[in-house]
Amino acid sequence: MNRIYAVMGLCVAMVATSCSKPQKVSYTTAEVSRQDISTSVTATGTIEPVTKVEVGTQVSGKIAHLFVDYNSVVKKGQVIAELDKTNLLSELTSAQSNLTNAQSNLDYQTANHDRYKTLYDKGLVSANEYESARLSFLQAKQQVVVQQQSVSKAYTNLGYATITAPIDGIVLSREVEEGQTVAASMTTPTLFVIAQNLTDMRVIANVDEADIGGVREGQRVTFAVDAYPEDIFNGQVTQVRQEATTTSNVVTYEVVVSAPNEDMKLKPGLTANITIYTAERKGVLAVPNKALRFTPNETLLTDEQTIADVDARQKVWTLDGNTFNAHAVETGLNGGTQTEIVSGLSEGQRVITSFEMGATAEQPNQQNSNPFLPGPRNNSKKK
Repeated sequence: MNRIYAVMGLCVAMVATSCSKPQKVSYTTAEVSRQDISTSVTATGTIEPVTKVEVGTQVSGKIAHLFVDYNSVVKKGQVIAELDKTNLLSELTSAQSNLTNAQSNLDYQTANHDRYKTLYDKGLVSANEYESARLSFLQAKQQVVVQQQSVSKAYTNLGYATITAPIDGIVLSREVEEGQTVAASMTTPTLFVIAQNLTDMRVIANVDEADIGGVREGQRVTFAVDAYPEDIFNGQVTQVRQEATTTSNVVTYEVVVSAPNEDMKLKPGLTANITIYTAERKGVLAVPNKALRFTPNETLLTDEQTIADVDARQKVWTLDGNTFNAHAVETGLNGGTQTEIVSGLSEGQRVITSFEMGATAEQPNQQNSNPFLPGPRNNSKKK
């Protein structure tokens, strides 16, 4: 038993001796240099034309003719479809007939009113008879106005049967076929979607509520689409919409980003991964963020090394000979890995960012030095 305790004590002594060996500490530094620093917000959005019009119909009927298809280039006022006009022409004819009857009745009531007025002026009819003739005249006159409005409405509806392009552009989609019946009731059925100019696109992005506070109009934006993974497209924020959208308890705000499309690579509906640069600094003094977190450890100092500290909220350290000098600094923009230095340092200085520890001398092979393990095999042959 005493022998076992002796062996255990020897092992503890060896471990303690190994741990107490002096360590060599090396420090990593970085140069204070001028860099471009930025902060950004990322989001996803959908590419769409700046001006897009859904063309519908205000009257019901069967599609008689279609004159355009997908990707057709159209001009404003160009006929792109026609509805069957049979029923509309019948309604117009009926309205015109009713107007003719109303006009004939007005002519009769006008003559009748004039006769009763003459007789009334001579005292040959009573006031009640005259007023009755006058009322009939006024009613006939009003009926003519009503029938004129009916004719005008019938003409308008007949005009609606001819569908024209409201803008110059290109047909993005066609929702109907010839012979299909469309019903215009509470909502206007969509026949075509026309984009005005595909060289001028935009991205409608959904920015999280945590990031929207830093987004402003005019900020620079870069974005990429899966269709062209090697290309980076540029734009800028043109609008930050105030309306919030809540989906699965996640609140987002729509941000509109311009997307010039001169080479026609961008297509409506593509998903864009955007980066909004909320702040940018060009050519400012900067240090790695690790330098602001570094503090020298007194237990790792050698006998010759000393620390010259300062009382400051933010500081970085330099190693000048055997002295660790603290420098109070004023910081600016934090770009994630680099931080702007407003004051306290000069370009070219080297600041400490981290340290590494290593043995001062080459350590012997523990396997060979452990008396309780077998030694290396002796491969030398006896002569």
